[in-house]
Amino acid sequence: MSVNIGDIAPDFELPDTELKMRTLDEFKGKKTVLSFIVAASSPVCETELCTFRDSWQEIADMGAQIVAISNDGPFANKAFAEKHNFNFPLLGDYNSKTIRDYDILMKDLLHIKDYNAAKRSVFVIMENGKIGYKWVSEDPLKEPNYEEIKNFLK
Repeated sequence: MSVNIGDIAPDFELPDTELKMRTLDEFKGKKTVLSFIVAASSPVCETELCTFRDSWQEIADMGAQIVAISNDGPFANKAFAEKHNFNFPLLGDYNSKTIRDYDILMKDLLHIKDYNAAKRSVFVIMENGKIGYKWVSEDPLKEPNYEEIKNFLK
């Protein structure tokens, strides 16, 4: 089932890098830039999350917050987050349930059977819990349009 602009964002309960379970509910009240990445420590994901890290203050000044999700476990995510000093939560969807809930599952990444990941995607969840912005790429090497996201947040 496709998730579209105007829909209520699917909830989740996922571990962060400190093994604390986090839910979408705890981020309500602000716009939330929900960034699904393909794999922790991969080059394009590194560029994307470092760009969000470096834009964090500007995004926060617009009343928004960033939450990143990968299908990696919390230990791989922790090493990735610590290496790059991410200033936002990086959550592990290690069984791809949330990735499936958002209808962005990329099957057989790098042609490896059953190695599933998220399509590189960005959703902006509005204060009311509805999706206000959606960008999904079929190409794992394509970065989101950061300026478009910031313009939407304004």
